[in-house]
Amino acid sequence: MPEGDTVLQTAARLHAALAGRVLTHADLRVPRFATSDLSGRTVLDVTARGKHLLTRVEGGLTLHSHLRMDGAWRVYAPGERWRGGPGHQIRAVLTNADHTAVGYRLPVLELLRTSEESKAVGHLGPDLLGPDWDPALAVDRLLAAPDRPIGEALLDQRNLAGIGNVYKCELCFLARVTPWLPVGALPDGVLPRLVALAHRLLDANRDRPTRTTTIRAERRPRTGAPAPAPPQRPLPPIRVQEPLYVYGRVRRPCLRCGTPVRKVDEADRPTYWCPGCQSGPMP
Repeated sequence: MPEGDTVLQTAARLHAALAGRVLTHADLRVPRFATSDLSGRTVLDVTARGKHLLTRVEGGLTLHSHLRMDGAWRVYAPGERWRGGPGHQIRAVLTNADHTAVGYRLPVLELLRTSEESKAVGHLGPDLLGPDWDPALAVDRLLAAPDRPIGEALLDQRNLAGIGNVYKCELCFLARVTPWLPVGALPDGVLPRLVALAHRLLDANRDRPTRTTTIRAERRPRTGAPAPAPPQRPLPPIRVQEPLYVYGRVRRPCLRCGTPVRKVDEADRPTYWCPGCQSGPMP
């Protein structure tokens, strides 16, 4: 599932291709909006809000889309072959004189008034990559359900917007807790640091073509920063060519302790963790 950094990159590509240009053709291939015609209108901007995309068009209209598991927007030059999937998977086509944006497999596509965008995104918590980012509010929302597993709470976009399954697994690893540990059972001070780290990781990946969470700063503090407590056993050097600590690395050795990474499937989402490094409940 695309996460906040990926959706932000998608918004940037769409904005560069569409904003400030007049639509010469628009085709929304969903029954409710199939007769809606945006041709002749200028696209004002394309903005990401958490995992949601808002394409604002003159006349006070917004095209709201969500990628969920495997949706995608592709941008093509005139005459370029469309390669995002078979034609029956196309849900939206937005064309101007220079580009065509094609939305594939979009499970959410709706046209609404810009003044009513809150109906689509008003439930979201503070956006990790947005101007409204508020770490204190995110912490408060997470603490509102202290018995909830931290992994589940991080995925709830009402708490903070932008985290998906990859970041859930990686953040729990970096916090050294399992995703099933209740929020209220986290050691003192861990939750604010976890929220700050979530923002740091998404922000670091907002322009990267390949997401990475294996940051040297975790074990090499900046000059003047207090050194971490000595580990109980030596830690192997982090192999920076590995982009992720645990996600997608089932049965491979943990980059910290060498214990094989484990995986369990939950509600069609795989959860990865290291039983050697992460403390707390396990399946």
